[in-house]
Amino acid sequence: MLVYSPLAFGGVPQAGFDYFVVVQWLAAAIIAVWLVRFYVNSKHRLLWPPVSWAVLAFVGYAVGRYLTAEVEFLARQELMKVLVYAVVYFAVVNNLYRQEATQVIGVALILLGMMISLYAIYQFITTSDFVWNLYKPEGFRKRGSGTFICPNHLAGYLEMILPVSIAFTLTGRFEALMKIVLGYATAVILAGIAVTVSRGGMLATAISLAVLFGWLLRQRDYWKRALVVLTAAVVILGGFYWKADIGPERRERIDIARQVEDVRFQLWKPAFAMWKDHWLFGVGPAHFDARFRAYRPADPALQTRPERVHNDYLNTLVDWGIVGAAIVLCCWALLYYQVFRVWKYVKRSQNDLGAKRSNKAAFVAAGSIGLLAILVHSFFDFNMHIPANALLAVTLLAIVSSHYRFAGEGHWHTVRLPLRIPVTIVLLASLGYLGTQSWRRSVEVGWLVKSQRAEANSDAQLEALKNAHTAEQKNFDTTTAIGGVYLDRSQQGAEGFKEAAQQGIEWFQKSITLNSYDPHGLIGQGRCLDWLGKHEEAAASFKKAETLDPNGYYTAAYIGWHHFQTADYDMSRQWLEKSRTLMPGEKVNPIPHAYLKEIAERQNAPAKLN
Repeated sequence: MLVYSPLAFGGVPQAGFDYFVVVQWLAAAIIAVWLVRFYVNSKHRLLWPPVSWAVLAFVGYAVGRYLTAEVEFLARQELMKVLVYAVVYFAVVNNLYRQEATQVIGVALILLGMMISLYAIYQFITTSDFVWNLYKPEGFRKRGSGTFICPNHLAGYLEMILPVSIAFTLTGRFEALMKIVLGYATAVILAGIAVTVSRGGMLATAISLAVLFGWLLRQRDYWKRALVVLTAAVVILGGFYWKADIGPERRERIDIARQVEDVRFQLWKPAFAMWKDHWLFGVGPAHFDARFRAYRPADPALQTRPERVHNDYLNTLVDWGIVGAAIVLCCWALLYYQVFRVWKYVKRSQNDLGAKRSNKAAFVAAGSIGLLAILVHSFFDFNMHIPANALLAVTLLAIVSSHYRFAGEGHWHTVRLPLRIPVTIVLLASLGYLGTQSWRRSVEVGWLVKSQRAEANSDAQLEALKNAHTAEQKNFDTTTAIGGVYLDRSQQGAEGFKEAAQQGIEWFQKSITLNSYDPHGLIGQGRCLDWLGKHEEAAASFKKAETLDPNGYYTAAYIGWHHFQTADYDMSRQWLEKSRTLMPGEKVNPIPHAYLKEIAERQNAPAKLN
């Protein structure tokens, strides 16, 4: 899971395929293996450090918010992520707590981070704008992003691994050859962070390294080595920005990227307003994007879908409310309480030759500092909503928490009757739910991929979309897509166009029912009604769409289109000009450009295009 998710675009859906569904299957496999181990080992014990209570509390709260959420599909997909991360946390704490497992995981993460960093360095040097076979969006080009689409998310991933790599290199108990490999990997990972040109990543890395080296320089055995590594880090970062060949084209691309990134600060004000209206429990899991349109200011920079707030703290408040944010805060507070509580037990390991340091202290220190880095970066991005980064953070959280066992035996619980019964029920229920949801999502994604590969508006595309809807009946995007196929067919004017428009209305109505905050179903319904000559009913649909999205260029364009159908050219011009102001580019927003010319020709007046 830790290897697959970062290599698969960070686990983020791309080109119609949801890579997280593979992670869901792997989580189900983890539970199955754990169940077998649970019954093979009759003396299997459960480790329950304090932070486990906070994790369990958030899972319970997430289930409750899912059951009360307004858009079921969005909430369920977010709940699946919460459950997968919880499975990873409890599985690691209770099965991979030994020093050998910790060392294997640490080394594997370091080597994987090194390979991804090498790919990012290659992208930066060659100005490659591809991630595997996909072309990166405009704002992310000419920067190293490795196997992630967004360079900022690669920086978030690497900044968690870097402290582990440095600590293993300097304080870990490895052979000389492995130390050399780890040292090389550390330099490459540091260069990988540099080529992302992520300001948030740089700040988080600088703070985490300051804390890490502040600790290392105080260690009598390692301060000289730490000073050498610190000097090397400064040279690598300083040399990169001094000697890097940033030509005019690359500099222009980076300036564009910074402009795109700076939009995040403009999202905070409407997000805060949204939270104030739903301060206690939030708007719902993953509901920010759906509810954003009603809070969007009339700003051309905010016309694309934001997906997240670009601030994990504010995003948590918006989606989960003050209650959810308090539970998350409690989780992090308990983690660092555990670190300070257990530190004196792990910093030295006694043997016959005297006191020697071990990998336990290295991982506790580095893991907690790596988590500090992602906490800093989370002020400026949504790294914790990228599955690969969230899985890595949860794994570090679990491994650091598992060291709490050295503070005493009171947190171990041998699973005998009657405790074995509820534990078995929870594991079986989790396996059943994860397995069922993973199968359901897999079938749906398979049909959605086929629909994208089929010819537009063809019978094959329509059949694939309907099969996807059969597999997952709560996905409003699918019903909107089916309605769009019928709308396009009806507008071709062939025989049966009225029946096609009527079917489009029915599918758009399903979309409206499934997500009452999405204006696309209302817009599609209004277009079908206008095509059938039912302009008064269409006006009602467009009025509702305006209420949901008063400052969206797409909605404004089609409201203008509607008034054009009714020959109300003055009103049509007002809405079309508003749409063009919000999104001036003709390639992205062709409707106002085309219809303003048409209105000008019909009224024998010059088109107002300047």
